[in-house]
This record gives sequence, structure tokens and C-alpha cells, in this order.
Amino acid sequence: MDAPRISKLLVANRGEIARRVFRSAHELGIATVAVFSDADADAPHAGEADEAVRLPGTAAADTYLRADLLVDAALRTGADAVHPGYGFLAENAAFARACADAGLTFVGPPPEAIEAMGSKLAAKALMTEAGVPVLPGMALTETKAKALAAGAAEVGYPLLVKASFGGGGRGMRVVRTEAELAEAVAGARREAEAAFGDGTVFFERYVEAPRHVEIQVLADGLGGVIQLFERECSIQRRHQKIVEESPSVALDEATRQKMGEAAIAAARAVDYVGAGTVEFLYQDGDFRFLEMNTRLQVEHPVTEMITGLDLVRLQLLVAMGEPLPNEALNPSSRGHAIEARLYAEDPRTDFLPVTGTLHGFSFPDVDGLRVDSGVEGGSEVGVHYDPMLAKVVAWAPTRPEAISFLSRSLERAWIHGLVTNRDLLVRVLRHPEFVSGDFHTGFLDRHDPAELGRPLVDAAGEQAAAVAAALASQAGRRRDAPVLSTVPSGWRNVPSQPQQVSFAGSHGPLEVGYRFDRVGALQITGFESARVVEVTANRVGLELDGILGWYDVARVGDTVFVDGPQGPVRLAEVARFPAAEVAEAAGSLRAPMPGKVVRVAVAEGDEVTEGQELLVMEAMKMEHTLRAPHRGSVTALHAKEGDQVGADDVLVVVTEP
Repeated sequence: MDAPRISKLLVANRGEIARRVFRSAHELGIATVAVFSDADADAPHAGEADEAVRLPGTAAADTYLRADLLVDAALRTGADAVHPGYGFLAENAAFARACADAGLTFVGPPPEAIEAMGSKLAAKALMTEAGVPVLPGMALTETKAKALAAGAAEVGYPLLVKASFGGGGRGMRVVRTEAELAEAVAGARREAEAAFGDGTVFFERYVEAPRHVEIQVLADGLGGVIQLFERECSIQRRHQKIVEESPSVALDEATRQKMGEAAIAAARAVDYVGAGTVEFLYQDGDFRFLEMNTRLQVEHPVTEMITGLDLVRLQLLVAMGEPLPNEALNPSSRGHAIEARLYAEDPRTDFLPVTGTLHGFSFPDVDGLRVDSGVEGGSEVGVHYDPMLAKVVAWAPTRPEAISFLSRSLERAWIHGLVTNRDLLVRVLRHPEFVSGDFHTGFLDRHDPAELGRPLVDAAGEQAAAVAAALASQAGRRRDAPVLSTVPSGWRNVPSQPQQVSFAGSHGPLEVGYRFDRVGALQITGFESARVVEVTANRVGLELDGILGWYDVARVGDTVFVDGPQGPVRLAEVARFPAAEVAEAAGSLRAPMPGKVVRVAVAEGDEVTEGQELLVMEAMKMEHTLRAPHRGSVTALHAKEGDQVGADDVLVVVTEP
């Protein structure tokens, strides 16, 4: 294999993906080049490479999906190789060819392998020839209703409408009846086009309660092909993985070996080179090929944690024509690793993505915990890209230890400013079904995400946090005051007078009343005894009814973030004399975030039923449907297809009869 040594590497991606690749490249002595859109001008990845090139624009289609701009950026900076990361153009054969045509080493498989596996239907045919069991499916060559219905009937219900090029759960719809078919196909096509630049979709038989198990493969250009064990990825929302682990508790050794052999056969069938993942659906001892991702996976740290191998380093060595090193040819697995994907999204509102400023972001600094993130404190999370904030991975000698370690680390993390899926992740990890290992891809269909996503801290814990927030606020009014061990700094000149602070919390309104009695003892309404051990504007040591706890407090405007012994709490301080709110028409539906209207399903004057689709928005590479909150009529419609709308814009008004 004739491949030159890589001296400078451009990473054609963003966020935690780019930062991850930079880390291994720098350890190999390879210079790096970042690319960034206008929306990412201040993103951490743009400052961590040796050089960075601006891609004018904000939308992915104008920046990170522009192969011509990426190749030009590599050539202008003198890069001799391109790493595509994962997502965007990572599985785009035309991009791999464009890099080769420009004399750039593409850190990935040959274009022919990408093409063979990029079309999921063509991949199924190849796998059948290679003796790998597959799920039945069908290409969509026509879009007329009759042709769609005939194809669906042949594949059989329930079925999955699935993007042919891409992954990550985007461009997928489950269809159970013919009535759902046309819009499912249209919606999957729109989403696939927005995420991958190709709206081709196909039908695949939908398996109701399988487990999703994948095998990490690695191949050099000299005939060496290995598998690096499995990852269990069955905890999913919207067909997108959120918890991954290795090893899988579902597999016995015989099945594990057969699945590994099938993965190697799949890689050999396309003369694969580099890192890739062969995905299977597993149920009751039987497994079927799902797809092969011809790239590094988001969850690759799980494999790195159990094997001790650096997969990006191995990718780079293979791209330079080197054989797989001995440590990769003779891999071993030790302990258990679990990864949780932390997203800026609200599980209580159907996983609606959230935008805004991430004011604080940190995790416990302990051995065995790895955090791969594209953001940091002060980062802006916008609407243009995927809302994943970080991958949090824990390793421990056993699965129970890894579960406890990861769930506690997530609970103790400081995540200020944005609603996230953190509480849901903690509850999933601690759920009896997950702990027992008896779960499948329908876990979040069986268990209400809104319930799993409710705040971790109960009403009593929130009240204690509110007390700490009130005391810290008082101390903060005199920042020059000394820290005292008995009386909080910055106290009023008349400390015996009662003080009252009101907050809005997740469990309802909170009132904190406190004062010092005549002998200087602190009295707090609702508690028999209270003692302040230490108080500053940012930290409070507080003993309530004989229980001492330490609370870290951060304030942003009227919002207070408290990280205490019971977990994280977010409070909004209520003004004593709030301004009167402007009345809004009943039944007004607002845009949950900035985005683009891609479909309007009603017109003014239409009669609608509760739950009926009104319009569809696209934001953060996903579609979001606004539905009628009740039966009534559409009395106002303030949006049309193609409109760019802002967060909280009133789009539709549905008036009850």
C-alpha cells in the first residue's frame, strides 16, 4: 500500500468530533487544521487546531457539507490528509474521491467501500452474498401513493422508512398502517436531505423488540481485518442511541463469536480499510445485519475504554500504509464501559432541542471517567447543528460498578443554563430493567420519557437548595465581606428582622423566610434548627435539622443554579413586584426554537381535532411537529412553508368552540 506519511491533517468536522481527532493527531506529531462555520467562530474546536479555516455561512449545507470548500481549505493550508470525523461527509464516496483527486490522503475506507455500504439496500445484497443474515427491505423507485402502498405491503407492516445514505437516527419513520405511509416517506426524505444532502429512502421490515448490538471492526491495507468486540446500543430515542455499553449482557460467548465472524466477513466483502462498525439487530439468539457504518462511531470511546486502544491513532497509522500493530491484532477486553450521550433537549416535551448559553459545564475529575465534548462554559448552543453536548463514559471492573459510577458522575456534573436530558440518563441507568440487563430498543416506548426526565431532586431537597440560594444571594450583596463560620457575610444591619425570598422551582413556588433571633441563632421557616457553617456568594455550608450539606451556587440574572448533596436544582427568583404580562390569545402555539417551517398542514378557518398535525418545523437537523392542543378552529396562521421563525414566535392560534 503506497501511502505517504501524514504531516498535516484537516478535520472536516466540528465540535467534540474534531477535538477528539486533534488529540490523537497531536500525540502522533501531526499538525492540525480546523474548519468552522460562522456559527462556530467561537467554538472550542476552532481554537484547538494549529490553524483554522472559516467556511462562510451557518447552515450545514453551506459549510460542513461543501466538499469543494473543505478540499480547498486543506490545499490552502498545506494539509496532506483529511479526516472526515463522523456525520456530515464521513460516509460520502464523492468526498473521498475529491480528496484523492486533490492529492490528499483520506483517513477512511476506499470510495468503493463507502459506496457499497453507503447504499443500505446494496449493502444488504452484498451481505446476503457473504452469508450474513439480513432484514427484508425494498428500494423506493416511485413516490405515487399506489406504488408506495404496494411496496409496503410486500415488505410487510410494521415497517421502517429509512434514509439510504446516513445514520444517527435521522431520516427514519416507523409506519404501522397505510394511512401513515405518505407523510412518513415525505418526512423521512426531508430530514435525510437536510442531514446528509441525499433524500433517498427505502422500506425495511421493522422488528418490534430487538436489541441493537454492533461490532467494531478495523482493517489495514495489507489484508489484516480484526473485530474489537461488541457494543450494546439498545437504549434509544427517535432511533438514535443515547446509552451504549460493552460488553453486552445479552450475548453468550458462542453468539459473540458468530457475530464477530459475520462482522469480519462484512468488512472483507468490500475490501474494507480503516475503522468501521457493523450493526446488527439481535433477538432470542438470532441476529440480522442492519447496516455498516464506514466511519468511526460516536460511541467508539466505549471500545477504547475496554481495550485500551486509541482508534483514531490506528486510523491514522492505517491511512499511512502501516499494518495493524500487535496490540490491535491481539486485543483483549477488560472490565465494563458505559457511555451516555448528553443532549441539550427536554425529554418532557418529546425531546425538543434547546438553545441558549451554557453558563457552566464541568464534571468530576476522577480516574475512569472520560468526557468528550464540543462545548464548555460560555458556549452558545444554536439551531444549526446536532444538540449533543458531550459523551460521558465511565469504566469500572464490573457492570454494576460502571452503572453506579456513571450515574453518580452525571448527577454531580455542573450543567448550568440549558435544559438537558441529564436527569433522564441518570434514571435510565438506575432503572431496574437496565440494571438487570433485560431491555430492548423499545425501552423509551415502554417507559414515559417525561417521567424519566423529571428533576432528580425532590421537593424537600429543592427547598433546602432554595435556602442555600437565598443565603448566597444575601452574601453576594457584599462581595468584600469576610467568610464567617457562624454569621453569613453581608447580613442586614438589623439581622433580627425577618427576610423573605421567593423562587419558582420545578416542584412549584418556594418561599424562604429567615432571621436571627435575639441571641444570634439563625431561624429558617419550616426547619426546627438551622446553622450556617460557611457562606459566600458561591458556596454555602448549611446544617438543616441536624443534616449538614454543602451547596455550590451560581447566579445568572434571576436564575440560580444550585448543586447540592441531593443533586442539581434550577431556581428562578421571583420579583417582589412583577410587571404585568401582556395578554395572549388563548390557544396560541409558539415556535419552541428558531427554525424553518417545512410543512403547513392547515389553513385559517379549518376545524381541527386534539393532537392533529398543524405544521412541521426543522431545526437542529430534526423535524418537530406542532399539534393542536385541543379541538377547535384555526383562527390565525402566522407562518407558511419556507419561513424562518424565531423562538416563541406565535405560529398558529387554535380557538376552542
